Amino acid sequence: MSIATKTGDSGTTGLMYNRRVSKCHPRVEAYGAVDELNAALGMARAFTTGELVRESLFATQKDLVVIMGELATATDDLQRYTRDGFPRLKPEMTARLDGIIKQLEAADVSFKGWATPGENPASATLDVARTVCRRAERRVCALHSEGELQNDEVIIYLNRLSDLLWLLARWAESQRP
Repeated sequence: MSIATKTGDSGTTGLMYNRRVSKCHPRVEAYGAVDELNAALGMARAFTTGELVRESLFATQKDLVVIMGELATATDDLQRYTRDGFPRLKPEMTARLDGIIKQLEAADVSFKGWATPGENPASATLDVARTVCRRAERRVCALHSEGELQNDEVIIYLNRLSDLLWLLARWAESQRP
């Protein structure tokens, strides 16, 4: 089977369980923004050398796959999605981010006003990932406003992730080659 299925040539795309929606549907916007975030985290991971950062980003990328699956499922199909064994975002995943934030803050990585991205490639890519995360959060909030989001933990997770990415970027700025 070819990757070029041509089923999207009419401007629609498939959700889980073969539901078709417009490519500009708020659900597609939301999981598309999370997909962009996953790619941005991959780029940031490629530019960083610290194990804490690399491991945190990799674990987060796995969480984002869970979020994308959940977002790519119509509200009416979520029970089936769960019944079929697909994972959903849980508060424990957000708690993992909270733990990393506490660890960084304990190491005196903190916020002191506005930051200017670009100190080094690693911090710059983390700042790009942070801004993509904020966009994903806005898209998920729009989906929520439409009554199309059942798991509010997704908003909490993305909000926490953007905070973590800001701290990781500041940590990366403090590292010397």
